[in-house]
Amino acid sequence: MSKVNNIQVGQLHQCIFEKRFDDFLKTHVSGRIIIITDENLAALHSDRLRSFELIVMPAGEKHKTQEAVNLIFDKLIELEADKTTTICGLGGGVITDLAGYVASVFKRGLPLVLVPTTVLGMVDASLGGKNGINWGSAKNMVGSIYQPHFIVFDFSFLHTLPDVEWESGFAEIIKHACIRDENLFEWLERESLSGFRNDHSLLNELIQRNVSIKLEVVLEDPNDNNQRLLLNFGHTLGHAIEQLHHLPHGHAVSIGMKGAALLSNFLDLLDMKEVERIEVILKKYGLPTSINTDEASIIHLIRQDKKRQGNDIRFVLLDRIGHGLLRSIPLDTLHRSLGQLLC
Repeated sequence: MSKVNNIQVGQLHQCIFEKRFDDFLKTHVSGRIIIITDENLAALHSDRLRSFELIVMPAGEKHKTQEAVNLIFDKLIELEADKTTTICGLGGGVITDLAGYVASVFKRGLPLVLVPTTVLGMVDASLGGKNGINWGSAKNMVGSIYQPHFIVFDFSFLHTLPDVEWESGFAEIIKHACIRDENLFEWLERESLSGFRNDHSLLNELIQRNVSIKLEVVLEDPNDNNQRLLLNFGHTLGHAIEQLHHLPHGHAVSIGMKGAALLSNFLDLLDMKEVERIEVILKKYGLPTSINTDEASIIHLIRQDKKRQGNDIRFVLLDRIGHGLLRSIPLDTLHRSLGQLLC
């Protein structure tokens, strides 16, 4: 078993790779465990889950709400969960966000283990301790920063992952390459999605590399005040597109990354050849790079973004592939250029 050992982000935070989650929980977590998962995973993996206490939630982003949290609270009270009960969030980003948020506030904090079951969850959503729920049309508007004790990467869950979820996860991998690691970007240019899917050792190396990138950024800025905002490359536009068009998260972020790269070029930060490389690699991994949309609605949603400061928005740009930077962009400037950014 390989692991990234004792990465300190608030609490002890260990990432455990290539270990069956059920074996790990039974041997490394003392006391009672309650697993929060979704109905799809509960059905697909009923044999592996039958020995655990479960709270099963509807699947999908639309259920990442306060109403869902309230239902989980009611179930935890019914099950008489106490301060020694470990909450385990088993699922994609919706479930790990819900489980992390619930664990952070129920009885003022319960032990937490996360088991991401998607590529996106493994390289992004489960890492760094940010948890949250949506509020109306505003994504991740309410939440907490609360670190799990362990994150268990059980690659067997990826065997049942639909194509669209693989594509969505690779958007976040490409994001990491764009903001932090030019060598990773070049590696992705040489390889292919099918190559990673069909080579277990290659996939393991890729996921561990992305975990390291994400957690390095988090360690520099655990409270999300400055450098950690670089992880939002593509997300300012992407979250608005996701909310308005109900696209998969990674697909919306892909369009947002292309837009952010173009904006970087408009501001004389990034060469157009680099923009073209980014567009090519996004398409190579099955991701969209443009959308027809209502610009006024996009700007309205961006005004609700947590990175807005008055009439400006803190926006993640690039001055070269592998190096992200933060700039305050007037919302009026963004609105005027939006049509060109999303075409």
